[in-house]
Amino acid sequence: MHEFEPFPCRIECHSHQICGRMHQFLHFPWLRTTHVLQTEETKICVVVNHSSEKQYLVVVPIIPFLDSMSNQPKDSKLNTAGLKSQVDNMFKASSAAVKSVQTAVKSEVSKRFASAYANNVKGLEGKHFMSIDQLSNAELQGLLELSHHFKQLYADKSGKVPKPLDGHSVSMIFQKRSTRTRVSTETGMSLLGGHALFLGPNDIQLGVNESMRDTANVLSRFNSLILARVHAHDDVVELAKYSNVPVINALSDLHHPLQTLADLMALQQHFGHDLKGKTVAWVGDGNNVLHDLMLGSVKMGMNIHIATPTGYEPNPEVLAKTKELAAENSATVMSTTVADDAVKGADVIVTDTWVSMGQEEEYAKRMQEFAGYEVNAELMGKANDGAVFLHCLPRHPEEVTDEVFYSDASLVFPEAENRMWTVMAVMAAQLGRAT
Repeated sequence: MHEFEPFPCRIECHSHQICGRMHQFLHFPWLRTTHVLQTEETKICVVVNHSSEKQYLVVVPIIPFLDSMSNQPKDSKLNTAGLKSQVDNMFKASSAAVKSVQTAVKSEVSKRFASAYANNVKGLEGKHFMSIDQLSNAELQGLLELSHHFKQLYADKSGKVPKPLDGHSVSMIFQKRSTRTRVSTETGMSLLGGHALFLGPNDIQLGVNESMRDTANVLSRFNSLILARVHAHDDVVELAKYSNVPVINALSDLHHPLQTLADLMALQQHFGHDLKGKTVAWVGDGNNVLHDLMLGSVKMGMNIHIATPTGYEPNPEVLAKTKELAAENSATVMSTTVADDAVKGADVIVTDTWVSMGQEEEYAKRMQEFAGYEVNAELMGKANDGAVFLHCLPRHPEEVTDEVFYSDASLVFPEAENRMWTVMAVMAAQLGRAT
């Protein structure tokens, strides 16, 4: 059968036009299918093939098959061998014909499914993006679906792609340096047709010679969006308060929502769309990355285990909000100071730097207090079979061994790539250009 990458949508949630006799045929076990999409424009049939690992779209030209079906009496028994033979012959069509049909299917299905995630993120238009808990479950799912869609659409640079943010721009305020945030935002905005402007500490004196309020008012007159990577969370809150355009929190000392979107996307790529019932174990500092990860995990129906040294626990207010969301989504939250206890029953193990920017003077003290929190093969072996590893980068050798970091269980590089697809989704949603 001809296969191409699965579409990033929950196909089973959408009702399609079903041809009754075609639907009956498509339930034969040898094809293992559930849904059919018949379009008047393309005269094709899209078969959703559910396997234990992935969902594939299998393309079948529909006209000859429907012609043969229409010639049979309504109550006649289906000649399964003959029908299977017809379908097999269809799959032997020339590669050019198959490619043409696949292109038509991708376009048609993308248009139909785009309306679903566009609806989910419609409420984000014109809104600031400060933390994961501000999103409804549907909005979180919608952003992830849009991220998968953008990856599929823009990863292939051989064809003509839409530029929904043509004429738009984003100013990127960086109080703290970052490889992934800058490159992902600039590249992603370019792919969408817009322009990104980098404003580093030497380019803009945020809150020093010019107040946050004045900066927000000025940039709002030039740019469609403001993305800010700051030290204090209050800084990005003040920017948002006075900005007339949507603000994106690209990192503060309290939250890092863009990282969580990339993490969840990586887990969906590995485990499948539905993450409910999985367990995420955090081993390390109870910092901003953990805050949004635990909020996002429980909103997706995942359990969260948190292991931090004494004195390095997550923010109590964020933890309380996580527990509230966990109760709403049938998830659990567990905290401990023992890394081994946190990883028991875990499907995902996550860590981050033990010494963040601005904490360099605490290096020696933290190295001593984080002893026993290194993610190594022994610790991974105490998690569930098939457990994966995440790290937002940059990593340091004391946090995770090379054996784990570069292993097949490590998703760190797809996770890093996803920073681009997810920030693209956020920007498109905020500007009402999700389709």
